Amino acid sequence: MTYTEYVKSYLEQQEPGNPIYTNVISGAVAADYNIDKKKAAAATSVALKRILDKGYLPDLRCYQKGIYFRTVNTPFGEIGISREKLIAIKYLLPDKGYETGLSLLHNLGLTTQMPAEHLLATNVAKECVRYDSKLGVSICPPKVPVNADNKAYLQILDALDLLDKAPVDAHDPYTILADHIRRNGLKYETLLYYADRYYNRKTIIRLAHTASQKEVKI
Repeated sequence: MTYTEYVKSYLEQQEPGNPIYTNVISGAVAADYNIDKKKAAAATSVALKRILDKGYLPDLRCYQKGIYFRTVNTPFGEIGISREKLIAIKYLLPDKGYETGLSLLHNLGLTTQMPAEHLLATNVAKECVRYDSKLGVSICPPKVPVNADNKAYLQILDALDLLDKAPVDAHDPYTILADHIRRNGLKYETLLYYADRYYNRKTIIRLAHTASQKEVKI
C-alpha cells in the first residue's frame, strides 16, 4: 500500500466534522511503516496534497494548516468542522483544562442566567484571560497546573470562589455543591488541601459551609 493509499484509507475512517490532525496521521504512518517521524511527516503532507488535488476524497476539506475534516451535504448545506471538538483538543484534553466561570455555575444549577461567554481554565493559558476569537471561547490559567487528579477539585473550588462574583440565584447553592461533591466521590480533605494552598480565605469558609451540608439529600 502506498502512502497515499494509506492516508486515504485513514481519512475514510473518520467521521464527518471530526478534526483530523496531520501530526496524528504522520504518527500512524511512522509506526506502521517503521520510518522516522520526519520522513513520515513529509510523506503525509505529500499524500494529503495529492488526495486534495486529485479529488480522491471529494468530501475532504482543509480547516487550516495541519487540520482537515470531512464534510457531508445536508438540506442546509455542508456541515463544518466540530468547534466543540477543536476546543476540547486544544484546551481540555487530555486533562489539561476544564470549564469555569458563569457557564460552570449554570451547568451546576447555581444560576439560571445563560452565560454570554464560555471560560476555560487551561494549562495552555500562560497569563491573564484571553479570548480565542476563532473558537469563540475565553481561556485563563488555572490556580495550579491541571491534571487528571486535581481537575474536578479545582472546578468545585472555582465555583465556590465565584459565588459572590456571579448572579447566583439557586435557593441553596451549598446543598447543590455538596450533592455534586458526593455524587462525584470527591474528598473534602483534598478540597481543603487545594483551597488552603491556592484559594482565598472566603473560599475556605464557603467550603466549610458546603461540608456542613454533605449529608443533606436533594
